[in-house]
Amino acid sequence: MTKNNFLSKSFDLLTRRQNNILSAAFVIMTTVVLSQLLGVFKKRILISLFGTSNIIGVYDVAYKLPDFIFQLIIASALSSAFIPVFSSYLAKDKEQEAHRIASNLFTIGLAAFSLISIILLIFAPYFLTIFNPGGGFTPADMQLMTNLVRIIIIGQFLLVIGMFFTALLQSYNHFFIPGFALALYNLGIIVGLVTLSPFIGIYSGAVGTIFGAVLFISLQIPMVKKIGFSYKPIFDLKNKGLRIITHLMWPRTIANAVFQAGTILIVSLVSFLPSAGTNYLIFDLAQTIAWAPVALIGQAIAQAAFPVLAREKDNLESFKSTFILSFNQMLYLILPISVLILVLRIPVVRLIFGAPKLTWEATVLTGHTLAFFSLSIFAQALIALTYRAFYALHDTKTPLITGVLGTLFMLGLGYIFVVPMQLGIESIAAAYSIAGISQLILLLVLLNKTTKGFHLPSLFISWIKIATASFFTAFALYIPIKLLDQLVFDTTRTLNLLILTGISSLAGLSIYLFLTWFFDVKEAKSYVLMLQRMGNWREVLGRTNELIGRDKE
Repeated sequence: MTKNNFLSKSFDLLTRRQNNILSAAFVIMTTVVLSQLLGVFKKRILISLFGTSNIIGVYDVAYKLPDFIFQLIIASALSSAFIPVFSSYLAKDKEQEAHRIASNLFTIGLAAFSLISIILLIFAPYFLTIFNPGGGFTPADMQLMTNLVRIIIIGQFLLVIGMFFTALLQSYNHFFIPGFALALYNLGIIVGLVTLSPFIGIYSGAVGTIFGAVLFISLQIPMVKKIGFSYKPIFDLKNKGLRIITHLMWPRTIANAVFQAGTILIVSLVSFLPSAGTNYLIFDLAQTIAWAPVALIGQAIAQAAFPVLAREKDNLESFKSTFILSFNQMLYLILPISVLILVLRIPVVRLIFGAPKLTWEATVLTGHTLAFFSLSIFAQALIALTYRAFYALHDTKTPLITGVLGTLFMLGLGYIFVVPMQLGIESIAAAYSIAGISQLILLLVLLNKTTKGFHLPSLFISWIKIATASFFTAFALYIPIKLLDQLVFDTTRTLNLLILTGISSLAGLSIYLFLTWFFDVKEAKSYVLMLQRMGNWREVLGRTNELIGRDKE
């Protein structure tokens, strides 16, 4: 086979439909890894250019209001309502009607986003005061924030178009192109920072969002044409499909509004701390690292499982089987990663964000904040899957109620920690983790009731085995990092730090693999089998009838 033929067939394999959870999750994880790497690189460039000053924190906060509008109007409809409804029309061979619904939703969504964006552009200084009740942001910070918002909202407008294309392609089980295109959104920001920062400073990052959004749209257009979609400007509020989407999305919209309001109020809490911009930068750096495995494992598996769960909603036994398989596979992967981040938090921060302008004090504070975030990494990942289980059952109210309760609990704890108790930025991460674990427990209790009960004794045994293996993994990570740091390696050098972290990680994960094998954890065997099959990866990705974690019969 010639090189060109190999590349052509490999690309065709990635752009064909993924019809099972394993292949879909593999493709999604691949694109998420790229997106996360570019996102981390973007943060590192920001730090290398602007240090740990207020500027980066202000830049990060400037995204909040445009993102709030985007999540409220667009993401709610696409994530929880459009894909199930659109997919149901496709399953009934009503493709033309499905395309009509899509065009209608796109027209209405873009019109609504445009109207609210114009209001934000005009009245931005007044809206942004909600971020600064404590006065931690200076008047200069607030003026910079206003200017950045007015640029970022243009990029968000273009992002709406790209996300609509993504939802459309995912409904056809195409995951690679949308994921790859979204990853390049960060590349656009990086290009803006590198090329324009000498001339316009931090504004280069805002302009970069426009570059990234254009890339995001452009890469998806050929595949959108390939599936046969042709946009028609329809504005029909009485369309049956649109009414179904509206009915399904309103609880998700409220849940998103509550969550996004929570992120805004977190910034408000940070404003009670001195140097609010710098403190928010620390918080954001720690959350970026903590969120990486949630996106890589939690969001990827949840997103891949969603269409399968939606198809099995009328067969509860199959539904429960798919959910438990996905849940256990996710827990098996995410728990040891949480432990690794908890134990190796300082080396991880230094390796990822250790630009010369990131001070040692900022590194330590970021590590402490990350430690508190790491306690709930597993919970945040599993919440993503559990939410989609409810969405697949056409129940969007339960995630709404639990989301509201979780957000209120987190904000209440955060307020107590920061204002009366006068604790630092780490305390907000602690409140985030406590609320996340509590919300996961509540969701699982309610899902167990909705599905008329899982087989809990066997599940608890499996979870205890994984948790026990993770506990001993922590010691296997801690001992070599302490001994080698003090006796062998000069960790002021990046190469030595990288070697030390690699040795410690290898020791810890080896213990985890051995213990899960020794405890006869089924998920360990499933992944060993999957790795064996990866020797013939093209065949694995091409399979259409196998769910992730399910052995062949």
